Amino acid sequence: MKLHNLKAPAENKKTRKRVGRGQGSGIGEQSGRGHNGQKSRSGSKVKAWFEGGQMPLQRRIPKFGFKNRFRVEYQAFNVQKLSDFIEAGRLTETVTYQGMVENGLVYKNQKVKLLGTGEIDKKVSVEVHACSAQAKEKIEAAGGSVTIIE
Repeated sequence: MKLHNLKAPAENKKTRKRVGRGQGSGIGEQSGRGHNGQKSRSGSKVKAWFEGGQMPLQRRIPKFGFKNRFRVEYQAFNVQKLSDFIEAGRLTETVTYQGMVENGLVYKNQKVKLLGTGEIDKKVSVEVHACSAQAKEKIEAAGGSVTIIE
């Protein structure tokens, strides 16, 4: 194989579009830019969201409410759910956050709040990030305790 025998691959042989070279080419006259207007001029750079001086869409749409940047999101975990998993044997009488994560009951790196929906009749010590008053009352009535993780 010699250098004079080499050929370019087929996809490299496509010629570029020659615009503005007469009517016969199909892209003569306005060279594919339409008639008059900002985009037909040379050097035109218009942002995709620019609406020609009209009030832009992102400013026309109303904004509502207030977003608290310091809000703490909790995963809800009900007393009934706790009771069901203890009966099923997936949790022991000492329920830790780490144990909940390992059993796939709550997501890792998210805070858990114990809520008071349901009933519990077993003595359980629970370790969570937050707890409602009703949930704490139900667990303590059953002889258990709630520890808040900082």
